[in-house]
Amino acid sequence: MKHYERWKIVLIVLLIGLSIALYALRWFAFPDEAVRNEMWRFLVGDAAFLFVQIAFVTLLVDQLLNARQRAAMLQKLNMVIGAFYSEVGTELMGMIASYDAGFDAIRQFVVVKHSWTVQDYASAKQHLREYAWKVETKDCDLYALKARLAEEKSFFLSLLANQSLLEHETFSELLWAVTHLTEELEARQSLTDLPSSDARHIASDINRAYVLLVSEWLDYMRHLQTQYPYLFSLAVRLNPLDPDAHVTVDA
Repeated sequence: MKHYERWKIVLIVLLIGLSIALYALRWFAFPDEAVRNEMWRFLVGDAAFLFVQIAFVTLLVDQLLNARQRAAMLQKLNMVIGAFYSEVGTELMGMIASYDAGFDAIRQFVVVKHSWTVQDYASAKQHLREYAWKVETKDCDLYALKARLAEEKSFFLSLLANQSLLEHETFSELLWAVTHLTEELEARQSLTDLPSSDARHIASDINRAYVLLVSEWLDYMRHLQTQYPYLFSLAVRLNPLDPDAHVTVDA
């Protein structure tokens, strides 16, 4: 048994013992029947209210504490997501988008503006869901993609080792998709003249990561806009999906 658990048990036993001692003191110090009856009345009343206290603590206070803990956890997870996009995610997203011949059809929905509202993000996500993501391997520089992913493989694995990421299902799925794409590309010595079936398989892996990269990035941008406006400003100015983006601040 751990030390802190023994300490809790000792404290509980001590408090119960003090309570019994005080009740016994009152019982023997005031032998009057009316006082003892009053004591029993208060004891029964306190015991009855104990169930209300338990219900209050369990159903309300405990839920509030859990909500606060979850909010704190999500805040930490957003820091991890931010590290991912700063290190490689934003660059990777832009790289794959440059291979997408039809990307202009949805470009306007990923050029995030300072004036965007919740409705704008919702509309963008809806258009992304309706878009036919179709990057073909013939349009990709697979060797450049392989090299960039290989550089960050240890970083991806370190993020996957973070147990708290289980609380963020979509980001975990993104990491698995990117890691799998990395391993698929690394497993092939040659990425030239791939058989059609193999090319389709690689393209499927690229598109899986691509969809998740853009979708999760939009959620992250919304988080920055509400919580960290200064980080959001820089992210907007460095948006790889915006051909007019530039780091300098306009007047």
